[in-house]
Amino acid sequence: MSSIISVKDLKKTYLMGTTLVNALQSITIDISKNEYVALMGPSGSGKSTLMNLLGCLDTPTSGEYFLNGINVSTMEDGELAEVRNKEIGFVFQTFNLLPRLSALENVALPLVYAGMSRTKRTERAEEVLHAVGLSDRMDHKPNELSGGQRQRVAIARALVNNPSIILADEPTGNLDTKTSMEIMGILESIHNAGNTIILVTHENDIAQHAHRIVRLRDGLVESDELNTEIVSLSAV
Repeated sequence: MSSIISVKDLKKTYLMGTTLVNALQSITIDISKNEYVALMGPSGSGKSTLMNLLGCLDTPTSGEYFLNGINVSTMEDGELAEVRNKEIGFVFQTFNLLPRLSALENVALPLVYAGMSRTKRTERAEEVLHAVGLSDRMDHKPNELSGGQRQRVAIARALVNNPSIILADEPTGNLDTKTSMEIMGILESIHNAGNTIILVTHENDIAQHAHRIVRLRDGLVESDELNTEIVSLSAV
């Protein structure tokens, strides 16, 4: 199976005051198309830094990162923004929805940047909101939705551009157990439909939904193993 992500000797160093911090010491990892990978690690392990690099939100100090065969490790901000919009769908713990926009408008927003017409934007946004079970909440604003519904809107927004990768950063961190399982069921359905999913979490029970678990410690890969005890859920 071909790699959608190929990272070689990736390093990231920050200068905090006069102190040099090695957030990532050396990361080499390959992720294949349609893999479901969990990135785990304690605070300070480098998982957030790695997530930012994989999501093209930041650039490495050194090393190479190929995304879908394209070297993105040396790209400028504008180029990275274009790659993000086309290739990566983000799902954040805090939802990151715009409060004054309806669910439909929030989901359609990435398509504005993609230059799609209003009619096509609306059709596509309605399609993905239906897919996550929110056909009856399209005109509601975020403050009129529950936490689980807001995360479903965020997932729909992540899917709207047909991205190569869904990058989910602690997607259940602000949700109760029942709602968390509903969200994990949606992510499982997305994976089953052919998407590559990278799940960033510190919760072992959430990581067990992934098919492969990569554990980081001190900016290095501590372990990289297939999950032999996958927790599978029915589509929600």
